[in-house]
Amino acid sequence: MAPAAGNAAVTSKALAFGARSSRLSDAHLNSIRFRKPLFGFRYNIERKWGNLSLQGGGGRNMEAIVERGRKRGGLVKCTAEGIERGILTGGRGQDGTFVMPERLKVVALMACVMCLCNADRVVMSVAIVPLAAKHGWSSSFLGIVQSSFLWGYIFSSVIGGALVDKYGGKRVLAWGVAFWSLATLLTPWAANHSTIALLAMRAFFGLAEGVALPSMTILLSRWFPCNERATAVGLSMGGFHLGNVVGLVLTPIVMSSIGLSGPFILFSSLGLLWLTTWTLRVTNDPQESPSITQSELRLIQAGKSDSVPLKKGEFPPLRLLLSKMPTWAIIFANVTNNWGYFVLLSWMPVYFKTVFNVNLKQAAWFSAVPWGTMAFSGYVAGAASDYLIKQGYSLTFVRKVMQSIGFIGPGFALLCLNYAKTPVIASVFITVALSLSSFSQAGFLLNMQDIAPQYAGFLHGISNSAGTLAAIVSTIGTAIFWNLFATGERVF
Repeated sequence: MAPAAGNAAVTSKALAFGARSSRLSDAHLNSIRFRKPLFGFRYNIERKWGNLSLQGGGGRNMEAIVERGRKRGGLVKCTAEGIERGILTGGRGQDGTFVMPERLKVVALMACVMCLCNADRVVMSVAIVPLAAKHGWSSSFLGIVQSSFLWGYIFSSVIGGALVDKYGGKRVLAWGVAFWSLATLLTPWAANHSTIALLAMRAFFGLAEGVALPSMTILLSRWFPCNERATAVGLSMGGFHLGNVVGLVLTPIVMSSIGLSGPFILFSSLGLLWLTTWTLRVTNDPQESPSITQSELRLIQAGKSDSVPLKKGEFPPLRLLLSKMPTWAIIFANVTNNWGYFVLLSWMPVYFKTVFNVNLKQAAWFSAVPWGTMAFSGYVAGAASDYLIKQGYSLTFVRKVMQSIGFIGPGFALLCLNYAKTPVIASVFITVALSLSSFSQAGFLLNMQDIAPQYAGFLHGISNSAGTLAAIVSTIGTAIFWNLFATGERVF
């Protein structure tokens, strides 16, 4: 159906409805509760479809109501253009050709770069063993090299978040990938040159990677309606968690085939390849995309809960942000999440080695399984969150439910870990703990955009820096506390 014909049909239906209830006020209109609201949002119809409204009385915004679209097999039919569009799977137009949503391309590229982001970190964790043997580094220096990544990362999150708010996620993420790919490529050279050069390169690498998560948050919030945003974040963070597996599997293979510098060249090349596709295919906002269809654009705009236009270029009001308790709720949630995450990340192999006396190779396998499950469980959490929103539950309720699961569930699982008698049972409890912790992605990680859409990048940077500090304390602090107070003598 042509757009003009579709609009004419909608207009005639709306006027017929308006003739029966021409005195219906906006207050009454907004109070109507539909069993299956448009795209899952009862409260957002009037203000998001104002540009399509009919003038006068009860006909105002009737197009939003009468064009609810017929549901067939989970697809939303956009009658204005005759295109059926799946939420994340695409659909077919009237001519029978397959139509892939632009937002699906965006989230696919985002998942790929998040995978590279984490894989680039893992490369050094694996390669540092032969590097230490080659250069004669001590164990204490290895810890310094590993922590040097955080020196830059802890500061760039705030700066990167502010830059994302001002210039958009596309440009900032592109520069971040370019710089961290360059740092990855030059790491073997820096290691051969001097220890100072190596530490500086690792800090620069962390500085560049600090913009990744704030950029992801902002871009996905622009490209996805609220009732799809958690799924999009789950897919992107799934790529991040798979980066652990990719890095751990490919790095030893490439090193044995090409040499010590092989994995650094490989992952930096993949980053530059991704960068080429990203700059040509993605825009900061769907309204700027030359490839997006009007039906998909309307779907995205109708699913946005914020009606106030965003202003770029304003300096983030730090004092105002920190004066609100929801901000501190996000910060404390990030700190708690990172504390547990990095404790398990750093000490899990040691736990299996010391408690169950398994060798390091077996410990690596027991440790890898839980991280692999997080990629899937994060998607499940996102899909469940979006489902609840589509059913009409408030964002506040959904975010709190997801975050409660993300904290209480792992807590119970880790308490049960005390009763594990075999490494297999211990791995099961840790897998459950990490899988449930991924529900936090649909909690505090999305809540930043809910409470401060104009400054979400900056807020993400603040909370991420606090979380990074917690990561440092939880790993280094745990080791210091152990060395100070642990004893092999009988106490009781």
